[in-house]
Amino acid sequence: MQLGYFMMPLHHIDSDYHQTLQEDMEAIILADELGYSEAWVGEHYSSAVEQITSPLMFHANLIARTKQIKLATGVMCLPQYHPAVTAGQAAMFDHLSNGRFIMGVGPGGLLSDFELFGVLDKDRMAMMQEALDMMLALWTTEPPYKLSGQFWNIDMKQWTHHDIKLGYVPKPLQQPHPPVAISAMSPNSSSLVFAGQRGYIPVSANFVAPWSVATHWPTYSKAALDAGRTPDAANWRVARSVYVADTDAEAEAFVKQPGGPYDYYYEYLFHIFDRSHYRIAVVVNKGDDPKQLTHQMVRDACTIHGSPETVARKILALRDQIGDFGTLLYAAHDWTDKALMQKSMRLMAEDVMPRINRALAKAA
Repeated sequence: MQLGYFMMPLHHIDSDYHQTLQEDMEAIILADELGYSEAWVGEHYSSAVEQITSPLMFHANLIARTKQIKLATGVMCLPQYHPAVTAGQAAMFDHLSNGRFIMGVGPGGLLSDFELFGVLDKDRMAMMQEALDMMLALWTTEPPYKLSGQFWNIDMKQWTHHDIKLGYVPKPLQQPHPPVAISAMSPNSSSLVFAGQRGYIPVSANFVAPWSVATHWPTYSKAALDAGRTPDAANWRVARSVYVADTDAEAEAFVKQPGGPYDYYYEYLFHIFDRSHYRIAVVVNKGDDPKQLTHQMVRDACTIHGSPETVARKILALRDQIGDFGTLLYAAHDWTDKALMQKSMRLMAEDVMPRINRALAKAA
């Protein structure tokens, strides 16, 4: 099992924007030093809590500061852009990062962003699929480009000049294109049907309960098989909130501290789901009454905490519950106590993961 890092990011409402950006960069630099395989960063334009507007711009600032970690968008919200914009920016980033790029895309997830960009009442899933198809077409065909769709049209018949290569969209370094990933947060997600049909990387969110995550791989793999593809569980990324401390008691006290980084994280997300009338997506058990749900229930269902031995045992139990997966994405939380948060990341990489992989090797 590989270990990656997943950052929305999500910071306290009173945090200083400049400081949190510095901390977010520092976290990924540390993850690189500790051998985390990937760093996924989200995209939000209209939240003082989720503050990274451009994961590509953020990651570009880290290319020279990291050595081996792959830089992933988690995700680029395609309905908010013209496909030529995302195709051009992603291709350039793939070259700048020397191919250390995984392109996570999605229909978006923040209602205030939907309103900001005027896509609140549109079919964002259809927009995402059309935008992605156009991006891939721009990368895999030669000009003059002529692409017709429901939401966008590209017709370069007038200003394509081959002798000076005018009208040419840049192609990425990784051919035919960078790895594409699709995220999912709902049971039996339609996004995973699309991902399975196309052979894209599936990514399960960290703020949904294990029973819901357990539906993701069957949904993905069935769609892949129906499309004539062979699904590989090694490609599945599963994000989880994790906190590792020296003892179980210390870890539990930190995670359950009212207003602490883990408690605040799930309280904020609970408000989002509550106000969008979508509590059902984060219920702790299948069939639970969403009206009875509290943010503490979601926190406790979605957070793995304890000593290194306990965390390793819980992750292996999660694997038994949801099925085999290739990469665990350790979810970022606010550095209210920098030393403790860094220690947790280090214990995860240097103590927990070796325990897990020894157990998997022994079982194999």
